Amino acid sequence: MRTALITGANRGLGLEIARQLGDEGFRLVLTCRDLKAADTLKADADAPVARWEFLDFDDLASIGRLSKRLDDDGIEIDVLVNSAGVRWIEDPYTTSAEVVAQTFQVNVIGPWLLSQSLIPGMVERGRGRVVNVSSMAGSMTIGAGPSHAAYSVSKAALNAMTVNFARVTDACVKINATCPGHVATRMGEMGGVVAPRTVRQGADTAVWLATLDDDGPTGGFFKDREPVPW
Repeated sequence: MRTALITGANRGLGLEIARQLGDEGFRLVLTCRDLKAADTLKADADAPVARWEFLDFDDLASIGRLSKRLDDDGIEIDVLVNSAGVRWIEDPYTTSAEVVAQTFQVNVIGPWLLSQSLIPGMVERGRGRVVNVSSMAGSMTIGAGPSHAAYSVSKAALNAMTVNFARVTDACVKINATCPGHVATRMGEMGGVVAPRTVRQGADTAVWLATLDDDGPTGGFFKDREPVPW
C-alpha cells in the first residue's frame, strides 16, 4: 500500500486532498499544528482514516521529530503533498519584516526541509511523488498580486524550489507544483471575498500529480491538469 503525507491536512484544501487520496487507496499520514483539531476530525464519519502527526513549520525542529517517528515505526512515504501555508493581506510597502519572515518560513523553508527529509527515501526505493501547493499569485508572468505581497513572493520561491529539486532528483521521483485556483477555504475567502471554486475542484490537480504514471511530467507548474506559466 502506498503512503501519502499531507501537511496542513486538518481543513480546507489539505483535508480534501487527503479524502481524494484515501479514495485512491493510499494510507494517509496527515499533519497539522493542532492535534485537537485532528481529534475532532477523528469523530467525523466523513473524515479520512489516517495517522495524525504534529508538524508546525513555525517550529522547524518538528520536521526532524516527525521524520524520526516515521522511521522508528517503519513508515515509508511515497507521496509528499506540501499543502500547509499562510497568507496575509498587505502591499509591498506596508508588510512587516515579521510577516515576510513567517510567510517564508511556513511557505518555503518548511516544505524545503521536509522535502530534504523525505525525497532521498523515495529515490532509494525507486519511486515517489512530491506536490507543492502553490498559487498563480506566485507566477512571475501572470500573478505576483500586490495585495498579498509576501504570499506572492513566497509562492514564486516555492515554484523555484520545485524546479531546483526536480533538476537534481532522479526522474523516478516526480516533483511538481500546482495552483488550485481561488478556492472556497478559510484562506481563500479572507476579507469576505467569495471564492468561485470548490475544494474538490481545487484538489483535483494535486491528486493527479500525486498519482502520475512513471512517464508523467516533473518540474512543472499546473492548474486544472494543464501547464501554466512560471
